[in-house]
Amino acid sequence: MSKHLVVTADDFGMSIEVNEAVEEAHRNGILTNASLVVAGAAAADAIRRAKRMPGLGVGLHLAIFGAPAQQSGEAQQMIAPDGENLGEKPVSTGIGIMFSPATRAAAKREIEAQFRAFGQSGLELGHLDGHWHCHQHPTILNLAIAAGRPLGLRAVRIPYEGLGWSHRVTGHRRLGARIGHAVSHAPLAGFMRLRTKAAGLRANDHFFAKSDAGSVSGDQLLGLVQNLPDGVTEVGLHPSTRQRIGIHSPPPDWDSTGELAALTDTRLRPEIERRGIILCRWADLP
Repeated sequence: MSKHLVVTADDFGMSIEVNEAVEEAHRNGILTNASLVVAGAAAADAIRRAKRMPGLGVGLHLAIFGAPAQQSGEAQQMIAPDGENLGEKPVSTGIGIMFSPATRAAAKREIEAQFRAFGQSGLELGHLDGHWHCHQHPTILNLAIAAGRPLGLRAVRIPYEGLGWSHRVTGHRRLGARIGHAVSHAPLAGFMRLRTKAAGLRANDHFFAKSDAGSVSGDQLLGLVQNLPDGVTEVGLHPSTRQRIGIHSPPPDWDSTGELAALTDTRLRPEIERRGIILCRWADLP
């Protein structure tokens, strides 16, 4: 089997610092995709940058739990005209979406509005993923697929990090978190694989940076390249040119500038080419 590597930056459009990092990592590193927060404070800037980089794949970074669309008056008017606030507590909100018709209807309106906003950007819709991986929720995934397919949605991220090869890449680092994730998220990953296949959508076979979010280094990415399994592997990172501060900023212990440095590590591209790995966008996958 061939080895495809998809490298994605999340939170595109959330801030200028993120947008700068996406452009730097794409032009001078191995970044192939970015996931757009359509109601982010810097979404317009992100769209302009993306149009200057035709080789960058762009998808929707769906935001439901604590969505930016619900925090700004201007964005709320564009994205959520009904004024429904889905809340910032993912567990209780997720339960409500599953069992409450009113909450599920609000989620449906929000999801459809975010896809419409992406369609209005003029960018090709390459893939879907989620803020806080909210698209793992079965109901949210079903609603998102229904809203995205008419707009040309082609692929969906499955944010499941298998224990075996991930452990080979990172050693015993955060081993407890890796084991917990591998066990608890297996049912969700299984559902996502069945659902995306039934919808005729592409999905990754492997994912990296779930357990190491915010602290992925150049050494780790080099180790990943050297241990890359067959099939399609996605790496999902959160690069930034400066530490972000604000309501939708990453946790304070995350090193987003370090992840930008990792993406632009000059050792990576020669090693990728030497091993015959296909570095690509979501939209390039067969």
